[in-house]
Amino acid sequence: MSGVGIYMEGGGNGKDTKAALRQGMEVFLAELKNATRTRSWHWRVVCCGGRNQAYNAFIHARNAGEMTVIVLLVDAEGPVNGAARAHLSARDGWDLRAVDDDLVHLMVQTMEAWIAADPDKLARYYGQRFNRNALPKALNLEAVAKNDVGAPLARATGKTRKGAYHKVRPAGDLLKQIAPPTVRQRCPSCDRMFARVGARIAGP
Repeated sequence: MSGVGIYMEGGGNGKDTKAALRQGMEVFLAELKNATRTRSWHWRVVCCGGRNQAYNAFIHARNAGEMTVIVLLVDAEGPVNGAARAHLSARDGWDLRAVDDDLVHLMVQTMEAWIAADPDKLARYYGQRFNRNALPKALNLEAVAKNDVGAPLARATGKTRKGAYHKVRPAGDLLKQIAPPTVRQRCPSCDRMFARVGARIAGP
């Protein structure tokens, strides 16, 4: 089938939470989705829950030849030195030798880096008592340790009416709000994914 399939970590174990994250990610990746539709290709984002489930679904889709472009997207869970494939092979023991580098992508070090990258949109979403100053200030959020992104994000939102950020609950809504160009400026691996998957969709 001609199309793009993105198999990603996240969404918890519930059908509803996976659907919410998928809907948010589709909005965030609208540039790639629209490029796919321009070619009259199919488009699919699959939220798989755990990272091993994402890997297994990705490998299954590749073996089945389900789509023209099949992408794996998972958290790095720590600092990354070198290619995403090498990082995941070393950390998780996954066999990605047959997979091209531009089909394996990381949310470095965690998806919360993408969300924290756009404090203006976070402030608009959370409203009063949102504490922007609690968020990490680094221009490159991928250089900030995982715990130094997630914990400040919870502090920044903890006193708002919506309550403290939790990975499963509001992530889908926030992905609909944050601006991809802003995230791409502060998260190089996000920029890499847009550029390389976009090039795959565009073709030779």
